[in-house]
Amino acid sequence: MRAGAIHHSGGLLRHSRWDGLLIALSVLHAILLVTMSSIWLVGLGLWWNANTISHNFIHLPFFRSRRLNDLFSAWLTLLLGIPQALWRERHLAHHANRHCRVLRGRQFFVECGLLLALWITLIICVPRFFAIVYLPGTALGLALCYLQGYFEHTRGTVSHYGRLYNRLFFNDGYHVEHHATPAKHWRELPRYKANHSERSRWPAVLRWIELINLINLEKLVLRSKSLQRFVVDRHERAFRKLWPKLNRFDKIRIVGGALFPRTALIVERLAPQAEIEIIDCRGEHIERARRFLGPAIRFVEQYYSPECQTGEHGLLIIPLSFQGDKDAVYEMPCSGPRIVHDWIWRRRGTSVVVSWLLLKRLNLVQSPMAQRLQNPRSLSAEFLPSCSI
Repeated sequence: MRAGAIHHSGGLLRHSRWDGLLIALSVLHAILLVTMSSIWLVGLGLWWNANTISHNFIHLPFFRSRRLNDLFSAWLTLLLGIPQALWRERHLAHHANRHCRVLRGRQFFVECGLLLALWITLIICVPRFFAIVYLPGTALGLALCYLQGYFEHTRGTVSHYGRLYNRLFFNDGYHVEHHATPAKHWRELPRYKANHSERSRWPAVLRWIELINLINLEKLVLRSKSLQRFVVDRHERAFRKLWPKLNRFDKIRIVGGALFPRTALIVERLAPQAEIEIIDCRGEHIERARRFLGPAIRFVEQYYSPECQTGEHGLLIIPLSFQGDKDAVYEMPCSGPRIVHDWIWRRRGTSVVVSWLLLKRLNLVQSPMAQRLQNPRSLSAEFLPSCSI
C-alpha cells in the first residue's frame, strides 16, 4: 500500500482498517486502568487518549453504523471521565472559531447519566481510590490537555514533526495540516505537510521549554567554576568519542556559544593546528568569551545562516541554542562535516550523549562525499586529488 493511502473498509469501519488499532488501544487503556491504576496512569492515559483516539473519533467516527458510533462515544466517556458529546462540541467549536453551544441531545444526557453512575459506584465501592487516585488523575489529565491545546495555538497554529511523537500520537503533531484539512484521516496528514508552516521542535505539551532562555542558563554557568568544569568535562568526553571519526581539517567554525565558549576550549585542545573561528551575532558575548580563549581564536560578529558556501570545507559546529532552522543545517549539501548540539531525543547521524542531566547529545553529520573520504579506497585515483576537507 502506498504510504499515506487509506484503505476504505467494507465492513464495520467506515474510513480505514487502521482505526481498528485505535479501538483495540482503547480496550488496552481500560485494562490498564483496572489492573494497575495510578494517578499518573489515569492522567497520562486521559491526555494521550483525548489527543489520539478521542480526537480522531470526533472528526471521523470510526463505524458505518450510527448506533456503534454512539456506543463507542459512551465507551470513551466512561474511559476518560468526560462526556464525549460535550468534548466533541467543544472541539468542533474550536475548529469553527465559535462559542460552544449548550447541548440538549439524547446522547449527551445518556453519557452524563453513565458517567454519574460510574462516579457513584466508585464512591460507594472504592471511595479511597476515587478520592486519592481517580480525581487527582483526572485533574492531571485535564491540565495536560489544557497545556497541549494552549501551546498548539499560543503563537498561531504550530506543528511538530518529530517521528517518535507522531508515531505514538498518530500524527497529532501535524497540527497546521489538521486545521487546514480537518476532514482528512490521520494517516493522510503527512501527505499535506506544509513547507512553510509554523513549527516547533517540541511536542505541544513540552513547548513551555521554549520559554526557558538558554542564554540565562549560560550566564548561570558563568557564575560557578564547578558548573564550568562539569559542562566542559561532559562535552569533552562526547567530542573525544566523535573525533576519531573525522578527517583532519584546517578550519573549524563554531556558531554561537561565545558567552561561555566550552566548545572552543575543547576544540583548542583537540585540534591545536586548526584555525578556529567563532561566529556570534552579539558583541558582548564575544568580549566575554575572549577572557577564556587564547589570542589565536578568530571572532566574527554576524548572524549565521545555514547555507553552504562554495569552498568551505572545514568542520562546522552548531549550538543547542541555534536560532534558525536546525533541520536545514542537517540537510545542507556541504562537503564538510557538521557537529550539532541537540536535545537528547533528536538523534541524527553518528551520535553520542553529552549528559542525561543536561538532556543533550552531539550529532555528527557528514555528506556522502565526506564519508567516502574517510575511506580513500572507495575513491578512484583520478578523483582523489580534487577532494579535501
